[in-house]
Amino acid sequence: MTDNPLLQPFRTPHGTVPFGQIKNEHFLPALKEALAQGRREIDAITANPEPPDFGNTLVALERSGESLGRVSSVLFNLNHAETNAGLQGIVREVSPLLTEYGNDITLNASLFARIKAVYEKRQGLSLDPEDQMLLERTYKNFARNGANLPEEKQERFREINTELAQLSLQFGENILNETNEYLLRITDEKDLAGLPEFAREIAAQTAKEKDRDGWAFTLQGPSYVPFMQYADNRNLRRELFMAYNSRGYRGDKNDNQEILHKIVKLRAERAALLGYPTHADFVLEESMAGSAGKVTGFLEELVGYAKPKAQAQLADLTAYAKTRGFPEDRLQRWDYSYYAEKLKKEKYSLDDEILKPYFELGNVLDGIFTVANKLFGLTFKENSDIPVYHPEVKAYEVFDEANNFISVFYGDYFPREGKRNGAWMNDIQGQKTVNGENIRPHIVNVCNFTRPTETRPSLLTFNEVTTLFHEFGHALHGMLANGRYESLTGTNVYRDFVELPSQLMENWCYQPEVLRIFARHYQTGEVIPQELIDKIRESQNFMEGVNSLTQIRYGMVDMNWHSGTPGNESVVEIESKIDEQVNLFPRVEGTAFSPAFSHIFAGGYSAGYYSYKWSEVLDADAFEYFEENGLFDKEVAGKFRRFVLEKGGSEHPMALYKKFRGREPSPKAMLRRSGLVTE
Repeated sequence: MTDNPLLQPFRTPHGTVPFGQIKNEHFLPALKEALAQGRREIDAITANPEPPDFGNTLVALERSGESLGRVSSVLFNLNHAETNAGLQGIVREVSPLLTEYGNDITLNASLFARIKAVYEKRQGLSLDPEDQMLLERTYKNFARNGANLPEEKQERFREINTELAQLSLQFGENILNETNEYLLRITDEKDLAGLPEFAREIAAQTAKEKDRDGWAFTLQGPSYVPFMQYADNRNLRRELFMAYNSRGYRGDKNDNQEILHKIVKLRAERAALLGYPTHADFVLEESMAGSAGKVTGFLEELVGYAKPKAQAQLADLTAYAKTRGFPEDRLQRWDYSYYAEKLKKEKYSLDDEILKPYFELGNVLDGIFTVANKLFGLTFKENSDIPVYHPEVKAYEVFDEANNFISVFYGDYFPREGKRNGAWMNDIQGQKTVNGENIRPHIVNVCNFTRPTETRPSLLTFNEVTTLFHEFGHALHGMLANGRYESLTGTNVYRDFVELPSQLMENWCYQPEVLRIFARHYQTGEVIPQELIDKIRESQNFMEGVNSLTQIRYGMVDMNWHSGTPGNESVVEIESKIDEQVNLFPRVEGTAFSPAFSHIFAGGYSAGYYSYKWSEVLDADAFEYFEENGLFDKEVAGKFRRFVLEKGGSEHPMALYKKFRGREPSPKAMLRRSGLVTE
């Protein structure tokens, strides 16, 4: 297909993807051609008559597959953010082809022999740290993907990888289906009691879009969360809670229980083939934590700090609920957000309804761009000539202080049926340096925020504001990448290091100096009053013990799935074992969160969910460095840019952190910030 736009140079600003020209039917032919080209490039490396060296083997391998990377990047970005049945079918068809291609490379004996020959003489080579890391990571990647296995075990290794890729895809599709298929319809206005006007308006608009009368609530965050926080009708809160927390657990066509058990068993079998006791041991070899025991100890230590706080906070919340007529001795999960929101409003005179008018999405984006400018000298200029994959997506050119082009940045912020739930950052084009040319990245932030309505713009909750800053931190990690090898740049770092830039950025949301930049009333232009800023800061640790324990619970369940020998325990048995230690709420029959735990079963966080708490240690310690020297101190920001954002995975993360901070991180900063200890 010579007219296939995916196989031609992208003649667009900065070589961006010409989304408007690409049709579903272009993907399969383009991928097959790219796969063939990639194989020819590998064959050229193995057929090279010259003795293997760093350039003709390691660099050549790093540069191979460029066309395949480009096509698959477009496909999978669309499959997550703007999918349809046709695209999903293509992904299911090409997934085993891509897995086979990856296996064909890492199990290529001739190629591995060349890599191994260079690796074994590494001490005598004049390699800088980035070259050394490429050599070490490449050799380890092959070893960890079966290159040292005997042939009969390699065949089983291939089968496992192929099946895992298909199962993970199916897991994610099932959750998307369950989310899209559910609708809570309300026709009696009495059932909207307690809901603020913004939630009612969104529900009315949703019903209208779906050709329904009345109001409609979905399992998308901007619809689900306000309902659980504000709706007085406890039975309807329970109904929505049950729908959300039974996704993948209903015994229907979208059930994920059998799928997740297969995934766990296959991961364990693969780890055993490679000589690791468990999947967690395999994963954590490439992490700052280093071992399953270290992670388990870390989480258990946090339980010791968080659980007493959580118990006291939940007891206070229950007592408060009883003063408002709550009839039972224990709050159920569908009661928690409702009464917590009321107590927060009573305690701090603060809730989302008060704050949302000050957090119009456009203003918050301007604020984020201003923070990036003050810290790193970046300027964002919207460019409507850059093609986008949906009319709601905005594209920006990013420049530095000297007006050098740094990156393309795409922002995609509203829920759609073709978009998965949650928030994430991807690169559509990674950064690398080839023949002296610094090829700059194309980065996308995808979120699911409150939509504009017919009468008001997109007004964010404060939680959505912190999410926006979080994902933008990941984007900065991608945009400011500055290395030679794409596999080592941007967010290609250890999983428990990747959350440092994102979680660090959240800290600026709470600073008065920053809030006054972007928090302006969408109707009057009034800057957020100091009184509200004080309340935001005072309420920062509201119910933090409960919230921390919830995050720890997720991490412990993840480790329980992946750090032992898989047996025949049910989802409920696995979760109940952890809940005995950390769950303060009654068990709800018919619900489980593992069958919808996309981070670990359809994403890259298996045996790695703990990294959110691990990274909190890093980000709290790092932010204290800024506080000691000034929120926008150029020297501290410059060090963070040079040693963290630009370096990616080119050096060990602890070495990079110590270059930035001058020492290893201290967990005390995180415990202080979250109010789990007082000093």
